[in-house]
Amino acid sequence: MKKFFEDIKKDIKFKSAGPGKKLTQESSNAAVVQSSSGAKQDRHAPSEGAQRAGAAALARIEQQPRPKVYTSQDIIRNQVKRELEAEAATLAEKEKAGSAEGSSVPVRDLSCLSVSGVYFICPLTGANLTKSERDVHIKEAIFMRFEEDAVEASVMMVHTFNKDKDKVKAAVDIISKYVENICKNPSEEKYRRIKLSNKVFQEKVHCVEGSREFLQALGFISVMLPVDGQEEEEEFLVLPEQSPDALELMKERRDRLQGAEPVRAELDRQPQAFRPSSNAQRFELPPEFYNLTAEELKKEQQQKIDLVEKNAMLRTKAMREREEQRERRKYNYTLLRVRLPDGNLLQGTFYAWDRLPVLFGFMRESLVDGWQPFDLIAPGGQKLQESEEVALAECNLVPAALLTFSWDAAVQADIAAAGGKSPNLLKPELLEKIKTLS
Repeated sequence: MKKFFEDIKKDIKFKSAGPGKKLTQESSNAAVVQSSSGAKQDRHAPSEGAQRAGAAALARIEQQPRPKVYTSQDIIRNQVKRELEAEAATLAEKEKAGSAEGSSVPVRDLSCLSVSGVYFICPLTGANLTKSERDVHIKEAIFMRFEEDAVEASVMMVHTFNKDKDKVKAAVDIISKYVENICKNPSEEKYRRIKLSNKVFQEKVHCVEGSREFLQALGFISVMLPVDGQEEEEEFLVLPEQSPDALELMKERRDRLQGAEPVRAELDRQPQAFRPSSNAQRFELPPEFYNLTAEELKKEQQQKIDLVEKNAMLRTKAMREREEQRERRKYNYTLLRVRLPDGNLLQGTFYAWDRLPVLFGFMRESLVDGWQPFDLIAPGGQKLQESEEVALAECNLVPAALLTFSWDAAVQADIAAAGGKSPNLLKPELLEKIKTLS
């Protein structure tokens, strides 16, 4: 089964991928191997239950009628290929339309941008991705997990592929009830049968991607059975009678389903050190930083002119605060630079609504002596507090800002007296790639 999944990756071309950002076959294979490093080297072929769960996952995406058992690897391969290629084509078309719409907006020279763009890191493979690549790549990575662990993959499907959290919770609650009834009444056959045409199943479970795949990963089998009063048979999911150990394992898997979180790509903060520069306060941001359409970008200049006129009017504090909130919502991300005592600069990308502790954590991870207390001063002299759960946007640090770093004076005096002062502030891996701001 491993071979046909590798064949799928060879077939799929992500047309929306940017230069240098596409996941190659080698890096994808390496990432999958790394993620399963705890598994045994010599694995047997996947079980028939794992094949059924993988097949059901793919059939669910297209929502097509399925036969009672799926074991054909050719069917699975074709379904995966069609699904992922369709998503990649859709995203590429959206990007193309967005580019055409924004063609009247002046495009800056990429070499002049403060950062080339916004990128994300897949937590499953470690791949570095653009926004257009992100969702398709994560979906592919989850499908690949069926080969290793059908339960884990189906749990990821439930929590990642469905955006409506209330529907997910309802489905998880009903599935949990199935498991509870089976464990309490292991010999009662009626609790081990799920009629797929059942209204509750159709309205609460069937509509949630990954739910059927999870049930099949638990051991449920698709079977056509006669129904009283009907000539035609109907499809049921039937669970064979389970041993006490198997029932305990079902409970553990139910707990995994209940406690899981969506798989989300992490924002690549792209930490970059710069030498001292008089251009530290100059920022040229790429379009990804703005939560604006092309038409809104064209109107922004006029809004700035209008703002000058509004400033001449008498406005209440509440009016000003509402206007500032509207202004901050224009931005998805913010680019922050921190001027260090030695004059060097440290730059990183953040979500506009990241909290202050995230910024302080980024600084501590970048410093040689990150354990020491320090202060961050925002433009205007505002001292930021690490303990405050305040968003960067609420501190007026969007879409870009230059902050000032300073050590705690008393602690530094004690360290200097003890002769323990470090010659460098930033970690070696940052200093090795230090650049000059253009």
